[in-house]
Amino acid sequence: MPRAFITGITGQDGQHLAEFLHGRGYDVYGMIKGQNNPRASKLQEEMPFVELISGDLADLPSLVAALQQAQPDEVYNLGAISFVALSFSQAELTANITGLGVLRMLEAIRMVGGTRDNPIRFYQASSSEMFGEVRETPQTELTPFHPRSPYGCAKVFGHDIVVNYRESYGLHASSGILFNHEGPRRGIEFVTRKVTNAAARISLGLQHELVMGNLDSKRDWGYAGDYVKGMWLMLQQDEPDDYVLATGETHSIEELVVRAFGEVGIDDWQKYVRQDPKFFRPAEVDLLIGDASKAKEKLGWEPEVDFPALVKMMVENDLALEKAKAGL
Repeated sequence: MPRAFITGITGQDGQHLAEFLHGRGYDVYGMIKGQNNPRASKLQEEMPFVELISGDLADLPSLVAALQQAQPDEVYNLGAISFVALSFSQAELTANITGLGVLRMLEAIRMVGGTRDNPIRFYQASSSEMFGEVRETPQTELTPFHPRSPYGCAKVFGHDIVVNYRESYGLHASSGILFNHEGPRRGIEFVTRKVTNAAARISLGLQHELVMGNLDSKRDWGYAGDYVKGMWLMLQQDEPDDYVLATGETHSIEELVVRAFGEVGIDDWQKYVRQDPKFFRPAEVDLLIGDASKAKEKLGWEPEVDFPALVKMMVENDLALEKAKAGL
């Protein structure tokens, strides 16, 4: 059976990927940081097939030990300080984990066995936030980067160091430049889940307003479950490469709000939504829209869940969760 090692196993993408790989017959290993991590027990309840291994992207020896224990055929590096807003207040931590963490994992793979003769295949979670102040629309694998946050800057370093290790040492290392991908497992701090959860709670009388930042920013939103298949497909190719995964459609945050509130029967959403300057970024990314032509042609990848279906899925999930918590 093939063996996969996933960092960021407790996050949205890590959980989707673990399920996907398990369904394809993989032995799945996930890296967990710290003792008594509260997310670990929940993950083990939901996914008992995942074997958890201790490790930290800030500590190279722990990564070497984790890989020696798992002996994986494929490594998926999804671990990061991934909340863009937090990266402005914790820039050094973001650079250390989201940026240098990639370098440490590549070094660990080299040390354990990732050469042309003994290849561990490596996937790096790059991000559309690397494009930032976009130079062209839509964005492709060749669009220049202009990140607008410490998170975006760290992701650029991670992306470039993957290319460098691929070219310098012959590692089978690929990066997926993923545009925004969401779902019911998205953390409540992220804008999509913040909106769908608020819509559900307001409709149930459990919350009275939704406080937002910029409503005009536009994003290319897809479903996380679709995107993890793309990650896997990249590592099944004979040659490593970089691929954009995106829907090719863009929607504003206001459109997201309108559709989420519409799902719970609230048309006058303006009554419940208030903007607060504290939720505006110091440097905003106004428009992201990806061109996934390369992934469609070379990988045969296609997104299956469209924007309306994604929002509906998330609102329905939040309604069920909030009703259960409130005993309704």
